Amino acid sequence: MNPVEPFVFYSSLHLVELTGIRASTLAELAKHLREVSGSCIYHHTHQFVQQHQYLVPEPANDFACWVSDALGDERLGEALAAIDIMIHPSIRSIREALIKTIEDSLISRPRLKGLSAPEGMEFNFLRSVSFVFPAGYQAANLEEFADCVSQISISSIYFHMFEARLRLERPTNDFSNWLAASLGEEQVAIKLAQIDPYTQTGEGIRRAILTILNKRISSLKSAGNGNA
Repeated sequence: MNPVEPFVFYSSLHLVELTGIRASTLAELAKHLREVSGSCIYHHTHQFVQQHQYLVPEPANDFACWVSDALGDERLGEALAAIDIMIHPSIRSIREALIKTIEDSLISRPRLKGLSAPEGMEFNFLRSVSFVFPAGYQAANLEEFADCVSQISISSIYFHMFEARLRLERPTNDFSNWLAASLGEEQVAIKLAQIDPYTQTGEGIRRAILTILNKRISSLKSAGNGNA
């Protein structure tokens, strides 16, 4: 049997930069959404999750907040907030969903074309530059993996559950991918992939992961399987 390739845990830090790009109207917002980098889309739809990781439910994305607060249109703000980021496999897909929601509203509700943000309340596009580094933990089996998950930072959990999947356009999170491919734990991998990280705090996500892992470890021990 080939040795298991250990799972190496990583974490990331984010440097937020101004782009100098701003929007006062919905038409400008849609135009810039087509042109800005993926790191801008990522920042305005995901950084809030990490920044507010102790709040449930999570605040809406920045675009939704701006439309509601600066333009005063709660209907479109709610539509943007209702975009289910969890089902989108890539930043590109999220970008397209945002643009479609805005442009469909401009067509169906022509009065929105006349809305403009007051001076000083324009939408300023920011981008998030990530610095990825080893977190100092690695695991070669299920018990080691659970032990590491109990100790790593929320930033590390966030990186493997959110960031790596979206930025690299992977079909699932890093944890599920390794558990299925390296340990053959397909059912555990599926259960982890079904965790909705957008409706829980960071610690809530950790507890949900550990509950699944520890249940599987217990079942393996009860069955007399020493591979946990």
